[in-house]
Amino acid sequence: MIVETSLGYFINPLLSVLLGVIFLKERLRLAQWIPIIIAALGVTYLAFVYGRLPWIALILAFSFGFYGLVKKLAPLGSLYGLTLETGIVFPLRLGICSLFRSNSTAAFLHDGLTLDLFLIGAGMVTTIPLLMFASAARSIPLWIVGLLQYIAPTLQFLIGVFIYKEPFDQSIDRLRHCLGCPRHFLG
Repeated sequence: MIVETSLGYFINPLLSVLLGVIFLKERLRLAQWIPIIIAALGVTYLAFVYGRLPWIALILAFSFGFYGLVKKLAPLGSLYGLTLETGIVFPLRLGICSLFRSNSTAAFLHDGLTLDLFLIGAGMVTTIPLLMFASAARSIPLWIVGLLQYIAPTLQFLIGVFIYKEPFDQSIDRLRHCLGCPRHFLG
């Protein structure tokens, strides 16, 4: 699951670049297209090697890619825009929370003060990066936003494969084995 999620975040920057070129008429030089094409070939290979349609990856990539485009085009500032987004989804969130409360499966206000504080903190930890993203998306070209978004999925992919040992394909397993046994590098 971590590997497929990271694949979505590898696809997302490419989609952001494409959306910037198509909808915002952003121009890239040849020297900028070359790494994008290489990245697209790499992502295509990763998706193919994954062995099945990475639907989670595609949903993540398209939802966040279009979110970035909307944030770039939105007339509201980052704080007001996030407030409006929160207000729009609030009724849905309230309904889901009510459903969980009625089924006695809700964690908030049920499992102690410590968990409640962690859940509140999780909201703040999520809100701050969203505000920063919205502000950045308005002030720099969307293709730059897209390329900067390769940092998180690279780290996420490495964590999934090398720390959590999630299967990916045989070549990654061989690489993992070689990294654990230096004599393989020497021949």
